[in-house]
Amino acid sequence: MIKKLYGVFAVLLMWFVLHILLQTPAIPNPMTTLYQTIKLAPVLLPHLAMSLVRILSAIVVSAIVGTMIGIFMAQFKKLDEVLAPIVYILYPIPKIAFLPILMLLFGLGETPKILLIVSIIIFQFLMSAKDAVKEIREEYLDSAKSLRIKGIELYKHIIIPAILPSFFTTLRISVGVSIAVLFFGENFSTKLGIGYFIMNSYAMVNYVSMYAGIVALSVFGLFLFYMIDRFEIILCPWLEK
Repeated sequence: MIKKLYGVFAVLLMWFVLHILLQTPAIPNPMTTLYQTIKLAPVLLPHLAMSLVRILSAIVVSAIVGTMIGIFMAQFKKLDEVLAPIVYILYPIPKIAFLPILMLLFGLGETPKILLIVSIIIFQFLMSAKDAVKEIREEYLDSAKSLRIKGIELYKHIIIPAILPSFFTTLRISVGVSIAVLFFGENFSTKLGIGYFIMNSYAMVNYVSMYAGIVALSVFGLFLFYMIDRFEIILCPWLEK
């Protein structure tokens, strides 16, 4: 708790120093901004809620589908030979460029924004799961075979526990990427979302409200990372020191 408070204090101190040194409306007083954030809470909450729905929808789809494909690619060589070239071609492509295409195909609703995030982070879950399965020590698999553990039991007792640590690492990275991508996506065909709120405040030259949105986004990200940490402690108790 003390470390978290130290981080908040350090950021606020650097912010205040920049405010004093630069003397520009582009960097408002942090205390004024925090007051504005609290004042705008009823306005910010619906924006944050919609962003949360979009991010969670994309992460759930990407985590389930990407992890399953990655596990199967690691286990079945023929499948890996078929899918690996496709993955290696698609993975490096900047998917942000696909948003106009997704909007043409799926309309101006939520689907394009969610699919845009999925198209980026699904590869992270896929590659992470694939590598994690390949790193499972052979003696563990041999022990499972000797005990006649197979099918669902093999996944339950060997494969899933083995990939969980890397899964949570990928999840943290994906949350950060998802927020960044969603910030871009929420500037098109929507009037609800924290990305829209921030850019709309910028367009209205309301810099204090813009920073209030950024502070809310930071708290939003902090909440997501905290929840991931809690789930990791519950599901991976052997990692806790």
